[in-house]
This record gives sequence, structure tokens and C-alpha cells, in this order.
Amino acid sequence: MSPPSRRDVLLGTAFVLMGDAASKAGVLRGQLPWSANAGSPPQPITESGWLFFNPDEAAAVEAIADRIIPPDASTPGGKEAGCAVYIDRQLIGPFGSSAGLYTSAPFVTGTPQQGAQSPDPPAVVYRKSLAALDRQCRAQTGKPFAQLSSEQQDPLLSGLESGSLQLEGANGKAFFEMLLKNMQEGFFADPIYGGNKDMCGWKMIGYPGAHYDYRDWVGRHNERYPHPPVSIAGRPEWTPKRT
Repeated sequence: MSPPSRRDVLLGTAFVLMGDAASKAGVLRGQLPWSANAGSPPQPITESGWLFFNPDEAAAVEAIADRIIPPDASTPGGKEAGCAVYIDRQLIGPFGSSAGLYTSAPFVTGTPQQGAQSPDPPAVVYRKSLAALDRQCRAQTGKPFAQLSSEQQDPLLSGLESGSLQLEGANGKAFFEMLLKNMQEGFFADPIYGGNKDMCGWKMIGYPGAHYDYRDWVGRHNERYPHPPVSIAGRPEWTPKRT
């Protein structure tokens, strides 16, 4: 008699497990053995004021948001989408303090593939860089960044991106790279984190959000998803009123 194949052994084990599970299965009657909303989802971000940015910093970041993600006829820009609110809340949390990351010396200049190598956590990078950008703008124009025209703002941002604009006491290029990434996160992250207001980023690209199941649409390429997106917290009309 030939020894059983690995396939036969795996199938036999699966049947045993299925039979054992079936013998323990029961019928639920009366009520479910768990309570609704028993999990611990993230707490929704509120828009009540700034928690990290001061008024000048907030105005600058909102102005930058609308230059990186300008509004158009169908989709709000970065400011209205709440990108600055998202960043503000991130900077008071683990991201802003580099919690969980190694932040001790030695510090060396890394390669582009190694990511940020600054000894400063993101909260300090934002504070130093926004202050340096404000000094640069006031020295050149007598006005802060937020009060400049879009024609004046764009060359400054391009200079930060390329590294041609040097900021005093801050790495402008590294700051712009972090800022750009955070803006993208704020525009497309779940609205529960403060950005992507009214799921505008998801609606723009047709992303369904946190639907429990949309397998029927996975293979339907180049076809726009027709249903409204769903946040982790559900749609606004599904959210129960707080008492």
C-alpha cells in the first residue's frame, strides 16, 4: 500500500476539523451573545480650534494646502477638505513626537531611500520650518506666506520642493517632502482623522471606503463605483445622535 499523499493528509485534516466544528455548533435564539458597537474605534476628530498650530502657522498651512491641492468646480481644495486640521491633530500625537522611533545620535545624512533622518521629531520640524518660511516671506515681501498671492506662493513652494530655496535654521526640502506626504494623507485618510471632509477625496476617485463587502466590484475595471463611500464611523445619516 502506497503512503498517503500530502494532499490526502491535508484534506483529511480539514474534514476532521470541519466535523469537530459542526459538532460544537449551536443555534442562537433570543439575542446575540455580543453587544452592538462593542469595539473601540478611533474617536472622531473635532474641528474646534487648533491644538498644535498657532494662528499664523495654521493660516500658512491652510494656504499651502490650497496650493498643493487647489479647489476646482467639483472638489474642494486642501484647506476646505481639512488637510491642515488632519496635520494639526497628527502633530500632537505619536507622529508629532516620533513615538516608537529611535531618535538618539549619531545623526548622519541618509540616502533618499532611507527617509527622514532629522534629529527633530515632526512637530519640531513643522514649528522651525514654518517660522523660517515666515521670516523668508517677510524679508522678501513684507508679508507672511498666507497673505501672498498664489503667483507669489507657487515659486516659494517650488523652491522648497527643488531645494533651491534655503530656509534659515531649517531644511526646506525635507520639510516640503514631509508636508506633501501629510497633505496627501489628510486628503485621502478616513474622515475620522480630521481630513477628507465629507469624504470629498474618496468621492473624487470613486473609492468606496469602509464598506464591509464590495467583492462584486473588484473585477469591474474602468467602471465608476455608484454608491456613496462609507467612513469607519459610517455615513453621517447612520451615526446615532449623541445624548
